[in-house]
Amino acid sequence: MSILRTNNLAHKYTSTWAIRDIDITIEDTGIIGLLGSNGAGKSTTMNIICGVLNQTEGEVYINDIDLRKEPENAKKEIGFLPQTPPLYTDLTIDEYLTYSAQLRLMEKNKIRPAVEEVKERCGIAHFSSRLIKNLSGGYRQRVGIAQAIIHKPKLVVMDEPTNGLDPNQLIEARKLIKEIAREHTVLLSSHILSEISILCRDIIMIEAGRIVFADSMDAFNNYVQEKAILMRLEHMPPREEVLKIPGVTQIEFVTDKQIKVHFDGLQEEVTEALITASVAGGWRLKEISIDKGLLDEVFKQLSGQASL
Repeated sequence: MSILRTNNLAHKYTSTWAIRDIDITIEDTGIIGLLGSNGAGKSTTMNIICGVLNQTEGEVYINDIDLRKEPENAKKEIGFLPQTPPLYTDLTIDEYLTYSAQLRLMEKNKIRPAVEEVKERCGIAHFSSRLIKNLSGGYRQRVGIAQAIIHKPKLVVMDEPTNGLDPNQLIEARKLIKEIAREHTVLLSSHILSEISILCRDIIMIEAGRIVFADSMDAFNNYVQEKAILMRLEHMPPREEVLKIPGVTQIEFVTDKQIKVHFDGLQEEVTEALITASVAGGWRLKEISIDKGLLDEVFKQLSGQASL
């Protein structure tokens, strides 16, 4: 039994194909990354998988249920966190999660226990009676994740779930997503390679509406010959402070607010170490990502036959 299966999935906007021949099969829990540049077709694919958009061609099966033929049963197995969390900010957390459970057609006697469980799991129980509009961005994201898993779906789909979070919020969000993936299958999209690399076991890359790579993260990393991370900072650290971080081999000062960090070893470990050092040293980290030039080179290598 597959948790998610798509066959020859395709969608056309007016006369233009947004995606073509998207075949995906996921059979177990864990985090699968959906990588692609902006406009590659990631959001279209995710919206179709979640039943938000009807495909032009092809089939989607959720837990072996045909999404088009049995949409209500299939959607009971899906949790969806769009790029902008679907929050009603004038409700409290309790009110919103209760409403979300009702939308999922949960049995009435199971709603209150489910709300309490998901609040604890997502670390928001101490804000139960607070209006969502009075929460920070990080806690709003937690509420968004809570609504996506309250009905214990087989498949949790997250569109750019860490976008816009500060470094501290980013670390906490990653921990939560990894914890969720122990019991659920998580399909997570991003256009940032470093984010996919840190979180995901396997990767599906879409470029120009077609799948151009589908394999393990280790296999994908073989395409990246040089390893470098870009950091945008408010306060530039001394060179020696960065060089003493394990794995860092060289740094370049690109601008007065940006550095390129070259490294050996696991990208996840180096990225986490850089974020931790930034917080401890007061660097005021604003953005961290794989060197865009390297990502472009990977896209160039893999997307040679991606034109529609």
